[in-house]
Amino acid sequence: MKIRTLIVGYVLALALFLFAQRHPGSSSPTGFQAVVDLTHSVDARGAYQAASSPEQFETRIDAPAYFARGLWTLDQIPAERLLAPLVVLDVSANIQSHPDYQVSVEDIARWERAHSQIPLGSVVIARTGWDSRWRSVKDYRNADRKGTMHFPGYSPDAAKFLVEGRNAIGVGIDTLSIDYGPSKDFPVRQYTLAHSVYQLENVANLDRAPIAGGTVVVAPAKLESGRSGPVRILALLH
Repeated sequence: MKIRTLIVGYVLALALFLFAQRHPGSSSPTGFQAVVDLTHSVDARGAYQAASSPEQFETRIDAPAYFARGLWTLDQIPAERLLAPLVVLDVSANIQSHPDYQVSVEDIARWERAHSQIPLGSVVIARTGWDSRWRSVKDYRNADRKGTMHFPGYSPDAAKFLVEGRNAIGVGIDTLSIDYGPSKDFPVRQYTLAHSVYQLENVANLDRAPIAGGTVVVAPAKLESGRSGPVRILALLH
């Protein structure tokens, strides 16, 4: 009887050991340590309620066709370009005293000194901390008396470096536009879209996203001939 009990106990212990080997301590069924939603929740009572263009305040994607016909519309962006390494450029320390700050090549160089070269084919998103203003239309637009908005964006040089030097497939930011607020001709938007690089605007929760080593899932609605629309963005932490 004792021998039989020992055998049963041994079999159970072996089964538990093998199960643990096949399921090594992961609490997530996806295989990632965590998933962070980088998308603002928007409804009729949201921050944009009083704005004349409510869609501007959604977490959005602009397809390359936004400025140029013949380039990819939302439904034509290749699926493999919607899953990519994620790079978060944290420039939030520069914003408080300089709302018109533009992400620079030096900011990119600083990131690379800390984390090595940006992986080719990444989606790069700038964290400025501006999303803390998102629930106030006035503070988020930050317009002066003449109606000119003031918020951070990318410099044309930084955008060119990311596209030509690092082969970025997407560029994003936690403000209304990847061009800074006072811009009149949107050189960064026009340049990136012309090079088939989509852009992400009004990104949320970047303070919870991995600065390096993460993966991003970009999931726009597959709108036929759509040039711009709402998007769900997820950061996967390995």
